[in-house]
Amino acid sequence: MRDHLLDIVKSTFGLGNIDLVKITGTDTETAIEALAEDRSVIVQAKLNGPVAEFIGTFGMPNLGKLNTILGIPEYKDNAKITLNKQDRNGEQVAVGLHFENAAGDFKNDYRFMSQEIVNDKLKTVKMRAVNWNVEFEPAVTNIQRLKFMASANAEEANFTAKTNNDNLELSFGDHSSHAGNFVFQASVNGTLSKGWSWPVKAVISILDLPGDKKFSISDEGAAQITVNTGLATYNYILPAQSK
Repeated sequence: MRDHLLDIVKSTFGLGNIDLVKITGTDTETAIEALAEDRSVIVQAKLNGPVAEFIGTFGMPNLGKLNTILGIPEYKDNAKITLNKQDRNGEQVAVGLHFENAAGDFKNDYRFMSQEIVNDKLKTVKMRAVNWNVEFEPAVTNIQRLKFMASANAEEANFTAKTNNDNLELSFGDHSSHAGNFVFQASVNGTLSKGWSWPVKAVISILDLPGDKKFSISDEGAAQITVNTGLATYNYILPAQSK
């Protein structure tokens, strides 16, 4: 369970603007939902295999605290991480995690958020079917080029994406002032003509995560980056930003 917890925290809290996730688990599936505080990113994910302990619906709040606990060396080797449960209306529900080192002399408890509260705070976003005009697997070298361009245009919060001569081009700034553009992905299938804007920081944070990635962009004003970490598959949905 520790590996799954680390994966969830890294893939959500690690973006820098998510501090709460919702877990919905059955004996066949474990789903994860989250929303960035600035609403720039919607996370919808599933573990690649169900975790037996994650049954029911509950929230993991204060992910910074959970990240700190997981990073304590006392819990690295042979630690016991157990699920705390309570009886509520005749049903056993998960209420938190108990951490205990191998010697049993270093302990922490982390409290979950109840189903009622997390459902109120993180209302499920139902995505309609989207036609992805452009889809590709971003290369490490191209991600680095994006970082170079972003650093040269650090004052810009967003970039725009369009296709030109079968290449996906990203543009920063306004040519009435400082500006930059480059080919992010050559020889793509499909076209983008509307020039929607996307949040630079969020996109780079997601592309920096470990795992196999697929970048999808729609001319309807949505983008999605899918990351398979080996333990889970995360869909990061990015609504287009105002210019």
